Amino acid sequence: MANPDTEILIDFYPRFRTYKSGRVERFVGTETIPAGVDPSTGVYSKDVVILPDSGVSARLYLPPLLQPQPQTQLLPVLVYFHGGGFCIESAFSPTYHSYLNSLAANASVLIVSVNYRRAPEHLLPTAYNDSWEALRWVASLSEEWLGSYGDSSRVFIAGDSAGGNIAHQLALRAGRETVGDGVELRGAILVHPYFWGTSPVGEETRDTVTRSRIEWLWKMTAAPEMGVDHPCFNPVVEGAPSLARLACGRALVCVASEDTFRERGRHYYKQLVGSGWGGMVELLETEGEGHVFHLKKPGCAKALEMMNVVVAFLNS
Repeated sequence: MANPDTEILIDFYPRFRTYKSGRVERFVGTETIPAGVDPSTGVYSKDVVILPDSGVSARLYLPPLLQPQPQTQLLPVLVYFHGGGFCIESAFSPTYHSYLNSLAANASVLIVSVNYRRAPEHLLPTAYNDSWEALRWVASLSEEWLGSYGDSSRVFIAGDSAGGNIAHQLALRAGRETVGDGVELRGAILVHPYFWGTSPVGEETRDTVTRSRIEWLWKMTAAPEMGVDHPCFNPVVEGAPSLARLACGRALVCVASEDTFRERGRHYYKQLVGSGWGGMVELLETEGEGHVFHLKKPGCAKALEMMNVVVAFLNS
């Protein structure tokens, strides 16, 4: 008799496999690193459970300027959402731990990196709802570091790839619902945002294999009613909520020339500019680099340049 725990139901190697028993096996983005004091930056980090019932948690980063004595000036708060196609990676991976330690130190911001629930165990919109509740939790300033050092009038949201997608969704939702009393969402940073659609835009690839693989991944991570042209994946499709409803006052969109999603990021930027939104938007285009290159090659000149742009955005 076949063993349902070894019989493959969905094979999306090298990301994950789902077996008939419901077991999910991930092949990348599974490594984690503990919180603590980062020796190279002096940034302190710790893990906190946000939603006990669901297990949604976060890793907080506190820059060294507050150690050992707190300063009177409160810090901007950055709520960060990791990438990974909604199915791999976590807030505790070495990749994000290293990047956010550096960002916290360079920008002197208090960072909350959200560990939302992932597909295929938890299909979208679960990650969006988890992230929204995490943002509301941050806004409450009920956690010790947030209550002592966080400035609720200077809250930013950011993410790369799928996390950039989440940041857009939260900025829209904050235009419809209250994040928290006294909370001001100052800006959103979308790094190489994971957007798509059935009809190519600009110089986007027409290769059917590439397009079908991207679309298949979305279908494997989203509820059946959320097709490829659902506004969550294609935020500028006809009938999608107007980008003019973004609740933040500023936005930074980052794209890379060798990234398959480049044209989507550029198209999003152009549509935001022409939407009637009252905020200010910047576009950072990096030539010669691919998707999330700044995480893969954090020490390269273009990654350092990108870090400077992000830091300036958070501090201006």
